[in-house]
Amino acid sequence: MTDIFEDLKWRGLIHQTTADDFLPDWLSSGSRTLYAGFDPTADSLHVGSLLPLMVLRRFQKAGHKPIAIAGGATGMIGDPSGKSAERNLQTQEQLDANLAGIELQMQHVLDFECGENSAILVNNNDWISEFSYIEFLRDVGKNFPVNVMLGKDSVKSRLGSDAGLSYTEFSYMLLQAYDFAHLNKEYGCELQIGGSDQWGNVTAGIDLGRRMNGVQLYGMTCPLLTKSDGTKMGKTESGAVWLSPERTSPYQFYQYWIRVDDDDVGKCLRFLTELSHDEITALDESREKEAHKSESQKRLAQELTRLIHGEKGLKSAVQATEILFGAEIESLTDAELGQIFADVPSSEQPASVLEEGLGLIDAVATTGKSKGDARRSIKQGSIYVNNKRIDDIDYKLTKKDLASESVIVLRSGKRNYALLRFI
Repeated sequence: MTDIFEDLKWRGLIHQTTADDFLPDWLSSGSRTLYAGFDPTADSLHVGSLLPLMVLRRFQKAGHKPIAIAGGATGMIGDPSGKSAERNLQTQEQLDANLAGIELQMQHVLDFECGENSAILVNNNDWISEFSYIEFLRDVGKNFPVNVMLGKDSVKSRLGSDAGLSYTEFSYMLLQAYDFAHLNKEYGCELQIGGSDQWGNVTAGIDLGRRMNGVQLYGMTCPLLTKSDGTKMGKTESGAVWLSPERTSPYQFYQYWIRVDDDDVGKCLRFLTELSHDEITALDESREKEAHKSESQKRLAQELTRLIHGEKGLKSAVQATEILFGAEIESLTDAELGQIFADVPSSEQPASVLEEGLGLIDAVATTGKSKGDARRSIKQGSIYVNNKRIDDIDYKLTKKDLASESVIVLRSGKRNYALLRFI
């Protein structure tokens, strides 16, 4: 079996464990069952969720059996860990839709049909909902010393804040801890992984497993996915970077990783890709010799886009990127062009003008140039239609010049783009 512990250690993916001296030999001596939880707060996972999902994938490839919990029950409350205020509670309908969305994304990362160590996806609402309130207090709550719960960092930080901590959120720890005890009993699960902010919940589950099942369980946390300045990775000006192509297109996803700073890309390569130690080390050395050459970012973007969006998604993302650097534009959709040129100015024309033809001078003039400037630019060869140079001042745009259903892309010089939409 692959030495998963040493690989995780080399990649910097081990923040804390409950048994540093024991886990390496234990993991290498046989196939183990482990789990990580994912709260369905949206109908898509985001980049922050990718790290624990990739850790499950690493364990699976090393011969272990991963369980992913979609927290249908815990998601109705919301984990207070790392939060300064209580989350908005979701309806059952919202949760069901969210669960359906994240299941599809997990199938890109984990193998659910590979024999004995096939991944399992479960919903903790399936067993939590079977309890009545009295039964849960009697069977689970009695095993939780309140003084221990009050000592957890996730609880202490909120009790000392202005927002405080509701009884609902205080109970979250019991629900997540019972997940571990339940999975141990039903599937022989012995290891829980999570982000570093989950340490209190992980150790609570270990303690509950000992009290309820009389077994020794183990825990491991990973660092959170943060930038070198300490802020969370996966945030942009327009919001989170999602794994769903409907929320974040393959092109936008690819571009996010292409633009990762040199200070952060090495960590991302270790945390999120399956590139070998030797290749990652070589990329590190290359960046030190030739800063800002972006080979590391290209490899990162390629590996993650292929994993999440497949070869087709990667191909479209690379094509879109090449377009920004001058590749001719053809056979794209309005939606794809809209994503590539999201921040580019656009103007609208009636589609009927393409029947007789729209003079290129008039078209360029719609982008803000005077007709005199447009004429000079065309003569100088600095005007492009769909990234193809046009130097004929009498050229007329027709339907054959459409780059998509209704859009023509104009470019002046190297980087000044504008869209003409024909409606």
